[in-house]
Amino acid sequence: MTYVYRSIALLLALTVVASPLTAHAEWGDLNMPVGVTELSKEIHSLHMTIFWWCVAIGVFVFGWMIWSLVAFRKSQGAEPDVTMTHSTKAEIIWTVIPVVILVIMAIPAARTLIAIEDTRDTELSIKVTGYQWKWHYDYLGKDVKFFSKLDRTSDETRQLNSGLDPHAVPDYLLNVDNPLVVPEDTKVRVLLTAQDVIHAWWVPQFGMKKDAIPGTVNEIWFKVDAGKTGIYRGQCAELCGRDHGFMPIVVKVVSKQEFATWLAAQQTGATPTVASREPAPSPRG
Repeated sequence: MTYVYRSIALLLALTVVASPLTAHAEWGDLNMPVGVTELSKEIHSLHMTIFWWCVAIGVFVFGWMIWSLVAFRKSQGAEPDVTMTHSTKAEIIWTVIPVVILVIMAIPAARTLIAIEDTRDTELSIKVTGYQWKWHYDYLGKDVKFFSKLDRTSDETRQLNSGLDPHAVPDYLLNVDNPLVVPEDTKVRVLLTAQDVIHAWWVPQFGMKKDAIPGTVNEIWFKVDAGKTGIYRGQCAELCGRDHGFMPIVVKVVSKQEFATWLAAQQTGATPTVASREPAPSPRG
């Protein structure tokens, strides 16, 4: 036992010494975000449900194991049972119980997976094509299409020996010249493909990420909750070459009326001003 106490004391000492050297983050950042879409909330709910199931299982298993080690230790006079070599009843129990738990977990998981793939009743379809290192957005049936790439200020600042301070650039490496504009409370289907290599379109607050593969069309959908207008940022989440880290995604969510005005202006070649409102911080899950 002396060895155990010494090991614990050493571990605590190392923790105290190393703590000033570690990076610190808010506890709320350790979990996945709840997000602002129907799917992101459903995915977060499933995540938390499975998490608490796993916590309960872990507490039960490790609690039983620790109790057994303490209650039946040799110093208490416990003697090993060398007569039991097989128990059909025990094998059935430890097989059936995990199967039942997995089936119970599979029900909400299957429901969420079905919802993720259900693109029926889509109100707006956008084809998104990944290039090295930019995105192309095509509003299908709306005669509106454009490229979206890293904004000029960030691009100039990131250059070697530019002499510019990245800390002075708002949303450094996370801003674009032409954001994707979508209306709130509207089911948007995104058709994903790529022109050159594999990319991945990912906006954390939307809860969805999927690869854009050359020669293949993948699809996802999202519906931003009413009242959640603002700017949401993401990035390419698939290593796609030299400038992979400079391929941000910016989605501007506006009201339906603002979107109709913006869309009409794009179709006529005008450049309307759409309010740029940063979204309110998402509630911590």
